[in-house]
This record gives sequence, structure tokens and C-alpha cells, in this order.
Amino acid sequence: MLIAKRTSVWRARYTVTQQGHAVAAWEGGVWRSGGQLTVAGQSFLVRGNAWGSRFVMQDKAGESVAAADRVGRKQWTVTAGGVTYQFQRASVWSQAQDLYAGGRKVGSVRKTSFWGSDVEVDLPGLPLPVQVFVLGVVVTMWEAQSAAAASASA
Repeated sequence: MLIAKRTSVWRARYTVTQQGHAVAAWEGGVWRSGGQLTVAGQSFLVRGNAWGSRFVMQDKAGESVAAADRVGRKQWTVTAGGVTYQFQRASVWSQAQDLYAGGRKVGSVRKTSFWGSDVEVDLPGLPLPVQVFVLGVVVTMWEAQSAAAASASA
């Protein structure tokens, strides 16, 4: 299990730890959806489309490593290494995103508390860079939803 702690008040910047040791970092983009992640000294660029519904993770050579489709919908997918992972929003009242395999819930991405911004990532079977990619996609989705809710209430 990974714990992502937000390290900036103003930006979506997270340090990702596993058993208390830093293993990765996520930094969301300022003006565009997406960002950059670093795992074991290796950097990846994450680009999102204008609607925030599709994200692609690229290595330094510009090769696609993973892609997320239909982000923001009740059900969405991540494809990496020829494997497609199925995600689903936990409930209408929750921001948590659950990982499904064979029709069973096998993992999740969720905030550690209602008021906090730290995130728990439990995605067994996914390679570490893909887990951090999913974290970045989910955090970006949550921020977009929060901004939309704030502008709707203004």
C-alpha cells in the first residue's frame, strides 16, 4: 500500500511512501491537466486532454507507458503493458475509486480522511509507476471536480 502526502498547499504535489520510505513523487500541472511523476529516479510526463477524460503517461523518449480512458465517468480504465485495469467510483457519495478484477473489488484509491488531502493507494498487481500514474489521474480528477463545484456555487 502507498500513502501519498500532499506537500504543497497551492499545488497538487505529493510525496508517495511505501512502508514509511519515499518511493515516488507526483506533481500536477499548473495550467493543463496532467503533470509529472518520478519513480526510482525515472521521470514520466502525464498529459491529459482538454476535457480531462483521457490521460497518457510517457517516458523520457516520448513512448506511451500507460493510458487512462473515460476518466470522470462511473467506470473507467487504465491500460499498461497490454493489460487493462477496470476502475469504478465507489459510490455516488464517495470520491473513492475502486479497482476491479473478475467482477471483484481488489483495490482502491481513497483519501485517508474526509477533511485531509492525503491519499491511500492500494492497487495490488499494478507496477509501481502505474500506481503513481493512477494516483495522479485520480487527484487531477478530484481537483477538477472540486473546481467545477466551486464555480457552480459562485
